[in-house]
Amino acid sequence: MLRLGKSSWDVRSWNIFQSTINKKNHFHSSAKGTLTSCKSLFHLETSTRPIPPLRLCAKQRAFYCQETSSSAKPSSSAPIRLRTRLLVVLLIGGGFAGTWWYMHEKKQKKAQRQRTEQLKKVALGKGNFSLLDHTGQRRSKKDYLGSWVLLYFGFTHCPDICPDELEKLTSVVEILDKDTTLPPVQPIFVTVDPERDDHAAMARYVKDFHPRMVGLTGTVEEVKEAGRDFRVYSSAGPKDTDGDYIVDHTIVIYLVNPDGLFLDYYNRMKNENQIADSIRKHMKTYVKLFP
Repeated sequence: MLRLGKSSWDVRSWNIFQSTINKKNHFHSSAKGTLTSCKSLFHLETSTRPIPPLRLCAKQRAFYCQETSSSAKPSSSAPIRLRTRLLVVLLIGGGFAGTWWYMHEKKQKKAQRQRTEQLKKVALGKGNFSLLDHTGQRRSKKDYLGSWVLLYFGFTHCPDICPDELEKLTSVVEILDKDTTLPPVQPIFVTVDPERDDHAAMARYVKDFHPRMVGLTGTVEEVKEAGRDFRVYSSAGPKDTDGDYIVDHTIVIYLVNPDGLFLDYYNRMKNENQIADSIRKHMKTYVKLFP
């Protein structure tokens, strides 16, 4: 009995174990079938449903085409924008340059007017000299009003300085004569040694220089008065055994404007080109003061 009871218990235990194994296998098989059917359904669904990426590619293609066409337009208008920028830069630069030029010219004219007013108050060259020219005719300052005058005081017996300065004065006049836009300049040589430099001596002397040069002389008093108008210093030195002597005097070339006013002066340190440039500037900025 005990053996049989044990045997029947074993049978029952085996049956329970076997049923448990079958249920487990059935669960795995059903789960596998379910997974397989899900895969089949997913494959079927994905094969029958329209593929969204195809529509996305079409949209992207349309977008890129639109972007390409829109980006082509600015490239054609790029030169126009560049020309516009250059035009704006040129206009702004031209405006600044024009403003600077206007202010510079205004400042220069103001300085010139102030200088002219100062010269009018100065006694230098305001006198009205009366002398004889190298042809023997009486000349005064009024005869040269309306003309630009280069004036030099010296004497015909001067060994080197006076000839050098008159040569330089002649070169200045020749340089200015080459510019046809400028008015002619009248060169004048006034002696500081009237005792030896009569009009005949002056005629022989001035012919070696510029053909327009005028030599002026007169009495001792007339010459001194003309020299005082321009504050010219002159002093005769001692005579040698031959009765010859040297006259010490101011070595300056004076510029007189058409109004008869002293405008500028040039010493021995200035060369002909520097003097010509200075006179040219004075001519271009000249403003007539008297009718």
